[in-house]
Amino acid sequence: MVAVKSPQEIELLAEAGALLGSILDVLVKKATAGITGKALDALAQDMMQDAGGVPVFLGYGKPPYPAAICVSVNNQVVHGIPNDAPFREGDIVSIDAGLSLHDMIVDSARTVGIGSVSAQHSKLIKVTKQALDLGIAQARIGNRTGDIGYAVQSYVESNGFEVVRDLVGHGVGYSLHEDPQVPNFGSKGAGTALVEGMVIAIEPMVTIDSPDVATSSDNWSIIATSGKVAAHEEHTIAITKDGPRILTA
Repeated sequence: MVAVKSPQEIELLAEAGALLGSILDVLVKKATAGITGKALDALAQDMMQDAGGVPVFLGYGKPPYPAAICVSVNNQVVHGIPNDAPFREGDIVSIDAGLSLHDMIVDSARTVGIGSVSAQHSKLIKVTKQALDLGIAQARIGNRTGDIGYAVQSYVESNGFEVVRDLVGHGVGYSLHEDPQVPNFGSKGAGTALVEGMVIAIEPMVTIDSPDVATSSDNWSIIATSGKVAAHEEHTIAITKDGPRILTA
């Protein structure tokens, strides 16, 4: 069942989203050659807790996720566990974070190139960001989740990349993962109807050559089986009478 949020709850989510967006701003700037995922995770935990936020990824799931953020490097698509390996020039790093503030949860992710990256990898990042924007533009009353998925998929594939099929976006707000599922593929007019007050996380996960993924031996990291790099962008969006409202900008 899809949980619709009240206007007051959406304002609380916007406050949480502004905090998360500001934290991701800092993490992206800090993501340079020589820094480690563990260092970013420690910084994220400190910033969340100093602002009164709760890192909802920490302890989530089975086995319990061991960090406050996901740091996915190169062919890790999502759910990469932060470690002590320094980032290197040319790496592609996705940073995914979720927090709770006033008992309301938001979720967002960004991908950054470390230093100078190849033309193909730069294009991958740009296409993933634009695909998110196009998906958000479809998050309107009267549309359906399939309209979002179609917009993302058609743009990504027209640029020569692939969208992951095994993982999808989701509702968010009271819990980290709620109904409805929000795939990054689909057909216009299909899927769950979008109504005022719905809050969803739209999150294109884009790969090179093949959409196939697998779970690593750590039971969390999802890797592209092609061995090639991937990108991930995500915002939490409220469906309003005035159109989509990005809560985690």
